[in-house]
Amino acid sequence: MAGRRALKAVLIDLSGTLHIEDTAVPGAQDALNRLRQASVAVKFVTNTTKESKRILLERLQRLNFDLQEKDIFTSLSAARSLIEQKQHRPLLLVEDSALEDFTGIETSEPNAVVIGLAPDHFNYQTLNKAFRMILDGAPLIAIHKARYYKRKDGLALGPGPFVTGLEYATDHKATVVGKPEKTFFTQALTDLGCSPSEAVMIGDDARDDVGGAQTAGLLGILVRTGKYREGDENKIEPPPHLTCNSFPDAVEHILQNLL
Repeated sequence: MAGRRALKAVLIDLSGTLHIEDTAVPGAQDALNRLRQASVAVKFVTNTTKESKRILLERLQRLNFDLQEKDIFTSLSAARSLIEQKQHRPLLLVEDSALEDFTGIETSEPNAVVIGLAPDHFNYQTLNKAFRMILDGAPLIAIHKARYYKRKDGLALGPGPFVTGLEYATDHKATVVGKPEKTFFTQALTDLGCSPSEAVMIGDDARDDVGGAQTAGLLGILVRTGKYREGDENKIEPPPHLTCNSFPDAVEHILQNLL
């Protein structure tokens, strides 16, 4: 921590870091409780787009995690803010279980393409509609561009390959709102009243969680759960502040060395 101010906030990824679908990472609940007892703010930041914040919260509470809706900042929230700011009428390529986070947004006669993780909608007809809209001038907004994520049956494609396919076909670059974008991390820290230099990020994605956080000025801790694959820590520069086995180990490091 040489040259850094005292740690004030910890940002924590959810899927792959605290849980994988309906299974908690062993020891994660107790570790979170220990972290909450320290003099540091905690916020959960996630690129999850396959379900609304409410459904995600209910899943985590069933797994006995102590958190409230106000503690969670999602890429869906960031996408909605951008849509409202730009007054877009989006073609929403997200799972039906995520649509409630866009309640009240006008979607008739869409003039923008907003794409998240939507396996049930990633078919030729829907993607071709998006392709034609973008060619006609509609902006392409990616809720995030993750390559893949971890499910209980193994790794699965994220929205990134589909966003990249639309970029390639239309020769238009997407605006990305979730991790690893710098604005995502700074937005998450805004209501905690601290700067990036006073925060640390814990996640299982070397590029989006750790690399993005470190580019934004935070420390990054990579955990070997979830989507982590051997050697991921070597895929970013600078490398993670720490690579450890799991979330409980990351919390132990913070409590012993960063506070």
